[in-house]
Amino acid sequence: MSSNNIKPADSQLASAEELLKTLAKKLQPLLQANTALVGIQSGGVWLLQRLLVLLEKDIAIHAIEHGTLDVSFYRDDYEKRGLKAENRPSQIPFDVDNKHIILIDDVFYTGRTTRAAMNELFDYGRPASISLVALVNRGGRELPIVPQITAADIALEATQNLQLVQNSDGHLSLELQSLPLQSSSGSTPE
Repeated sequence: MSSNNIKPADSQLASAEELLKTLAKKLQPLLQANTALVGIQSGGVWLLQRLLVLLEKDIAIHAIEHGTLDVSFYRDDYEKRGLKAENRPSQIPFDVDNKHIILIDDVFYTGRTTRAAMNELFDYGRPASISLVALVNRGGRELPIVPQITAADIALEATQNLQLVQNSDGHLSLELQSLPLQSSSGSTPE
């Protein structure tokens, strides 16, 4: 389960590959019949692809279906953010009705991406339940949404951004970036 005690970011970040293995171990007990995995573009989809391999046996035993969501059009800040260059269509090739959906995201921040993902999922049907799994919870929640499972909880300042990066060889890494101070408009990066 996600911890309420979010640890400050150290000068050196944990390995995304090691965190992925931790996430797979924590996710394994949730894989049951009538469950589906849904990755949120883009980092959540990268994690989903890797989890499908790491949890291959359990996924086959329980016939776990999977899909992807691009929540760009569902975000409450769409007018400010616009479309990303790598915008991809959502692909939910299974019946969502009465399915236990496990949403997979890379870095949980305000909860707005998760809210957008839930809104889009309900356009496909009415799931039995929705759980959220995130590689990292960076703190800064603005909505009553929290990941049920995380591999790490790391406190970051509002001027910091944690980014999951997929390297050319397919391996994942985390990058900590400093953001310019926000203007008085209060826009948030997520």
